[in-house]
Amino acid sequence: MQRNQWTAACAQLLRHWDRSGIQQVPASTPQSITRAADWLEEHEDSFHGEVLNEQLPQTLSPVRSAQEASPIIAAPVMLAKDSKPVSTETLLSTTTLSAPASASLTALTIGDGKWSSRSLSVEDRQMAFNSLNEQVILCRKCEDIVCRRQRTVFGIGSVNARVVMFGEAPGAEEDRAGEPFIGPAGQLLDKILSASGLKRPEVYIVNALKCRPPNNRTPTDSEIENCRPFFTAQLETIQPEFIVCWGAVAVRAVLGSTESIGRLRGRFHSYRGAKVLVTYHPDYLLRTPDAKKLTWEDMKMLMKEMGAPIPARN
Repeated sequence: MQRNQWTAACAQLLRHWDRSGIQQVPASTPQSITRAADWLEEHEDSFHGEVLNEQLPQTLSPVRSAQEASPIIAAPVMLAKDSKPVSTETLLSTTTLSAPASASLTALTIGDGKWSSRSLSVEDRQMAFNSLNEQVILCRKCEDIVCRRQRTVFGIGSVNARVVMFGEAPGAEEDRAGEPFIGPAGQLLDKILSASGLKRPEVYIVNALKCRPPNNRTPTDSEIENCRPFFTAQLETIQPEFIVCWGAVAVRAVLGSTESIGRLRGRFHSYRGAKVLVTYHPDYLLRTPDAKKLTWEDMKMLMKEMGAPIPARN
């Protein structure tokens, strides 16, 4: 296992414990410590003596126990003790990712496989979102949009979500209500979530754009870039394990690619610390019902990767 894979695995495990509210983990027994030391000695050349302490949650602490921990549990739990909460301004300054719109299939790994900041508590995430939402409301960068919008559409769902559903831009219904995916496409999304064993409040739903483009036209590259600091800060705050890109605009925003959905779906891509799944937008599925079976295959792949049971489809 390469160093970055080891670090990512540790970070993913600790983020899962952090989300689950686990504050303590069993300490290793002498036997497990010996096994871990043997493993590290065997792979010493791969690590060059470096400490794997990047981007790990800070809330866990070891306790004495007769239970035996594996090497991956034993190694990281005491790392990095003095990090401070990250402000919204810091998130905005550290997540302004600029990806080329013409990225090819061989260049879809955005970032370096890790988040820029440590995982925040649920309370800190909500506070960061409240502050960020105020900045979204005040934003006037897209002159063609801001003069026509009724409400900004920040996002909705659990700030502690494992999965982020990433869409395109608000439509007319969303513009009136200030909530994403509530029109016909949103109703279909709800059905897809239900069929997948997911509930809308358990995921976080967000769009690339926070405002409705006139006449629901496709967002421009400059409009996506204007909103990039906002949605990257949202992703950085939540630090989800999975991101589902619904449609081509979402793919452009998250993966920086203009490849077709048909070429990108069917496998996982990467965005910093998250696995990214690409599938068809619900609007497209409403126009092309035959594609629903392909989206269902994508959702089954997501459920399998999450370790969730795959419900029987009616």
